Amino acid sequence: MFTKILIANRGEIACRVIKTARKMGIATVAVYSEADKDALFVDMADEAVCIGPAASKESYLVADKIIAACKQTGAEAVHPGYGFLSENAEFSRRLEEEGIKFIGPKHYSIAKMGDKIESKKLAIAAEVNTIPGYNDAIAGPDEAVKIAQGIGYPVMIKASAGGGGKGLRVAYNDAEAHEGFSSCVNEARNSFGDDRVFIEKYVLEPRHIEIQVLGDSHGNYVYLNERDCSIQRRHQKVIEEAPSPFVDAEMRKAMGEQAVALARAVNYESAGTVEFVVSGATKEFYFLEMNTRLQVEHPVTELITGLDLVEQMIRVAYGEKLPLTQADVKINGWSMECRINAEDPFRGFLPSTGRLVKFLPPKETTDDKGSTRVDTGVYDGGEISMFYDSMIAKLIVHAPTRAQAIDRMRDALNGFVIRGISSNIPFQAALMQHPVFHSGIFDTGFIPKYYPTGFDASMVPHDDPALLVSVAAYVYRAFTDRSASISGQLQGHERIVSDSWMVVRLNKDGNEHHPVVAKPIPGGYHVEYKGKSYELKSDWKLGESLFNGTCNGESFTLQVERHKTRYSLFHWGTRADFMVMSARAAELLALMPEKLPPDLSKYLLSPMPGLLREVAVKVGQEVKAGEKLAVIEAMKMENILKAEQDCKVKKIVGEAGQSLAVDEVIIEFE
Repeated sequence: MFTKILIANRGEIACRVIKTARKMGIATVAVYSEADKDALFVDMADEAVCIGPAASKESYLVADKIIAACKQTGAEAVHPGYGFLSENAEFSRRLEEEGIKFIGPKHYSIAKMGDKIESKKLAIAAEVNTIPGYNDAIAGPDEAVKIAQGIGYPVMIKASAGGGGKGLRVAYNDAEAHEGFSSCVNEARNSFGDDRVFIEKYVLEPRHIEIQVLGDSHGNYVYLNERDCSIQRRHQKVIEEAPSPFVDAEMRKAMGEQAVALARAVNYESAGTVEFVVSGATKEFYFLEMNTRLQVEHPVTELITGLDLVEQMIRVAYGEKLPLTQADVKINGWSMECRINAEDPFRGFLPSTGRLVKFLPPKETTDDKGSTRVDTGVYDGGEISMFYDSMIAKLIVHAPTRAQAIDRMRDALNGFVIRGISSNIPFQAALMQHPVFHSGIFDTGFIPKYYPTGFDASMVPHDDPALLVSVAAYVYRAFTDRSASISGQLQGHERIVSDSWMVVRLNKDGNEHHPVVAKPIPGGYHVEYKGKSYELKSDWKLGESLFNGTCNGESFTLQVERHKTRYSLFHWGTRADFMVMSARAAELLALMPEKLPPDLSKYLLSPMPGLLREVAVKVGQEVKAGEKLAVIEAMKMENILKAEQDCKVKKIVGEAGQSLAVDEVIIEFE
């Protein structure tokens, strides 16, 4: 077996590979950019080598620097993770020439299947059902429009070397095809160094089903069942699960055998994934692409099969045979994965960067009801950089049934604390209780359909608002009781704490007033609300973000955040803001004038931290509603800012190449 391997990646996946290597007794080498010098994976590895500046094209995408690091440290093999050089055939070939093992498929397999245009041609030659489309590189946006018209809208515009939702657009008309082509080309060039783009028919009501395959150098192949990755936003996966609630045994066998046939056709050696787009109405499936690498969502397959896919990749690269046959592959229970990303769901899911003031993931546990797993590459006090993707962690659960897996995921999300930056946890929690998601009958259009205008907590009415009111009363009463017990008070004039309070839930449409009575009891407080009693017990202490307790004997977990006189509670995707005060104070609060926000309608503000890639207008220019104003790049995604109304440019404040903070002025209008 290898004695030392190098991980040519960063973040979560680098940590993931290091854990398996450590389990196998293999020493590890991390390569890192200057922006990642304090990253968790650098600390976890046995050795670490800096390979350049923050920009990935100057560090993680430079094969020469990684090969040099291998020679410097004596690493015998390289695990590429996912993204970066993981599907770069030239990188695999270079390693082979240098006598360094690539822990992944051979370069010829990557070249054939990693390139979406070439892989589709191969699938057609093998008489595999493929989606109608134009499979050659396209010269420009005008040609893209003509091709799209010929195929028929809607069409999907995709970068040939793309992945992870980068370099991908859906166009429903000529204008979207023209603009989408240009954006895809730019994203593809910046992310992959390959600006080729192709177009294919967009399948309506599609489900995204993928088959995990394993192959070795001895001609052995197995498929490890399917993953359902249909819950997506902007073509990036949000929730993955295995098995699929949509796929039956017959369909599973047909897709699996087809996936193995494709892998066998290119002499595939390693772990790989064959992606299919499936019609929800007819169950017809079409080959989409093959990812010649480890997938982000591989843990859900690991938990239902009991296999460590990273370990299998390492053993196959070393020359070992697969330890199982197809007959040995079973499905044990149900697994789900939520991608926890640094993005603000309340601001259109825009990227959020900065310091992780608090990072407290759920404890990794295994019991008779299942398991909870957290794969991450960050730590409490660490930094989320604007230079790389937005993933903070992957939260994975396993349970005997799908319903139990959902319940376990809901509990885990309730207990996942992130402060300092925004995360998509509230949105993930909302999805976990959506009735359509529970039904298992959905497609890749689920999020656009049910959240067409974005997301806010009001879309998820809490099924037990009395619990939130009671906990708000609990935490305020606990704070007040501690304040009243301060030493040094004048004897005989100690503060007497009332039992009667007004819990005011703060809403933009009008505050709600909830009178309660909160009395101390051993281990907590007894709250009376609307004629009902709520006995809350907890070992929660002031300042803690997690509130673990029981209400009338039923256990629950929610999060508490104190902001001076206000309390924010987070539970099941709902954020509820409260103030607790006397009834008289609540009356006076209602009389306070509302402070109106300043008028910023004459300014274009940066909606997120990022790099100002382009300013598309000039001073004095008349701009029509819908026209492009500027382009901001953050976390490897290009975001086009458009005019909301007709206007005239008065002043250009931002410059191309400038790093912007949230709400920083870019353009001023007359």
